[in-house]
Amino acid sequence: MPVKVTADLELCQGHQMCQFEAPEVFGLNDAEDKVVLLDETPPEDLRPQVLQAIKYCPAMALSLED
Repeated sequence: MPVKVTADLELCQGHQMCQFEAPEVFGLNDAEDKVVLLDETPPEDLRPQVLQAIKYCPAMALSLED
């Protein structure tokens, strides 16, 4: 079952750690220097990478819903 990823753009500071951990799921809006969700409901096999991205987000701007 896919997970749902959310990003709080008010908290995002554009560190890009999420993009490093899960490039299939997270991108960057260069103009706003904010995260872009490339896949809001990534497949279950990407869960470990998404969890790492959430863990290492310095701004704690990412969350996961099952």
